[in-house]
Amino acid sequence: MQTIIIPAEDPQAIPRALAVLRAGGMVAFPTDTVYGVGALAFDAQAVGKIYIAKGRSTEKAIPILLGDAAQLEEVAAAITPIARKLAARFWPGPLTLVVPRHPSIPEALSPLPTVGVRVPDHPVARALLRAAGPLAVTSANLSGQASPVSAGEVFAQLNGSIPLILDGGRTPGGVPSTVVDCTGPEPVVLRAGPITLDNVLKTLK
Repeated sequence: MQTIIIPAEDPQAIPRALAVLRAGGMVAFPTDTVYGVGALAFDAQAVGKIYIAKGRSTEKAIPILLGDAAQLEEVAAAITPIARKLAARFWPGPLTLVVPRHPSIPEALSPLPTVGVRVPDHPVARALLRAAGPLAVTSANLSGQASPVSAGEVFAQLNGSIPLILDGGRTPGGVPSTVVDCTGPEPVVLRAGPITLDNVLKTLK
């Protein structure tokens, strides 16, 4: 497979990415943390390709990225008031909400009854997500290797494994998103990140 890099500002960048995704392929693109590699969230075969490209264990669920909070209904079932409040306050941003998985989400994406969901704060990512709909996205690296912060770093690790990389320049990198379980009566921080438990609790008062 030939891996092509195109500038994110190219007028054909989003249309080409959509064509790849709708054909069951994967696209790497910048987010507000690192570069991610994504496939259509409802396409089980495409999601399976992410595990193969990365050498990732299929026991690890892949998060879903959305273009807007309004898309949450498409990927989650029985959304709690906690999840809605946190989404309204912190999206787009570095907060992943663990919510009940919608029945239409393939088990290839999450073998669990839950799924992690986030709206990234990056213009290229959101433009692609708004056009494509929910994407299963994880860092665009080989499992166990450093998460890439440039298109070149993605190419160095995944060249020949994915068809397309959107080059949006360097990403901030740094701390991964905070992960909060919103399925119970109280929020539970599963992974510490930029948004603290105190930030979360103040929002819910």
